[in-house]
Amino acid sequence: MDITFMVAMVIVLALFFDFTNGFHDTANAMATPIATGAIKPKTAVALAASLNLVGAFLSTEVAKTISGGIIREGSEGIHITPEIIFAGLLGAILWNMFTWLKGLPSSSSHALFGGLIGAALAGIGLHSVNFDTVMLKVILPAVFAPIVAGSVAYLCTRVAYAITSRHDPETGDKLTQKRGGFRTGQIFTSSLVALAHGTNDAQKTMGIITLVLIAAGTQSAGSGPQFWVICACALAIAIGTYSGGWRIIRTMGTGLTEVKPAQGFAAEASTASAILASSHLGFALSTTQVASGSVIGSGLGRKGTSVRWGTAGRIAVGWLFTLPAAGIVGALAAYLVAIGPVGVLIAAVAGVGAIAYMFWYSRKDHVNHQNTVEVEEAGEVVRFRKKRRSKPSSAITSAKKPAGPPQTRGTSNTDATSKETGK
Repeated sequence: MDITFMVAMVIVLALFFDFTNGFHDTANAMATPIATGAIKPKTAVALAASLNLVGAFLSTEVAKTISGGIIREGSEGIHITPEIIFAGLLGAILWNMFTWLKGLPSSSSHALFGGLIGAALAGIGLHSVNFDTVMLKVILPAVFAPIVAGSVAYLCTRVAYAITSRHDPETGDKLTQKRGGFRTGQIFTSSLVALAHGTNDAQKTMGIITLVLIAAGTQSAGSGPQFWVICACALAIAIGTYSGGWRIIRTMGTGLTEVKPAQGFAAEASTASAILASSHLGFALSTTQVASGSVIGSGLGRKGTSVRWGTAGRIAVGWLFTLPAAGIVGALAAYLVAIGPVGVLIAAVAGVGAIAYMFWYSRKDHVNHQNTVEVEEAGEVVRFRKKRRSKPSSAITSAKKPAGPPQTRGTSNTDATSKETGK
């Protein structure tokens, strides 16, 4: 198959993966502010999309880890082919689609790594993978980042509730002050998470496209992503983010724990801190795992809130299987593309068919911003009382009078008042 055509196919597939990454990970930034009613659903995804777009331009350290760290390439390493990258992307996309269908906030990053590693092992051999980099910048962050983020969210939640409580000077009982300010603060912290997500996740697709350009000999080994690659990846992840990903938003917003504004603020602040730090260090962190760990930590930090460990267990199983499952699909695709152009065609048709089927199947239980019931109800539950507006004089008069007979349907308030005053 012509190398130029194969490179073009890989770039298109990589941008589609970036799109799936966007709608798969929207929940990381916007599930909790939607759940608490801080931001309306459509406004939330629009804001997240804009900040993902901006964040993609802030750093390229993670892209360099992908393009020259995990899979050996260059004159002193393994010359990976565009066909192998194509197979790895198929594994990542199919796992992303499957977990989206099930509403599981799995890691798009680990799906990508698993697909690439599986395809490289099957198509080239064991020596094609730099396992030191995989352990240092993928496995260890996957283990420790959710724990660290969850611990920080736990502490922040405890502190937030401690500093916003007071004691009755007469009885000594603890009273709770209004915490509406945290809801406003969530707009800032969720925006920071969205910005951090663009900074970390969009770079992974930049790294893939850079890797295929290096493999095709059109870019020198060890170089970073070109400007057009950065722009294309930023736009793809922003469009994907704007499309929603409501199934996973429902799971993250209300499936793990009942989220209130102070909890959401703490969870988002710890998530953003962890992601931005990892992006600076070049760690290809799973933003989904960090966000999930933060939500659980914030749930543990508020007294009277229970974490739904059954849902947390399902998510953890998804995390556990992401790398190997995407790797198996990537390996199978690599065996197919090794046949030649016919194998590439078979893999492409099978992949497109599977994606189309999952989209079709999802329409049986369609979830969007209008019918994400659990999220909207959660926002109503934590809505703070507003000061009552002054009542009209007639209403005040009727309130002072003894209660009359029940008002019948179709009778106006004025009629009911006149009946009472006319006794």
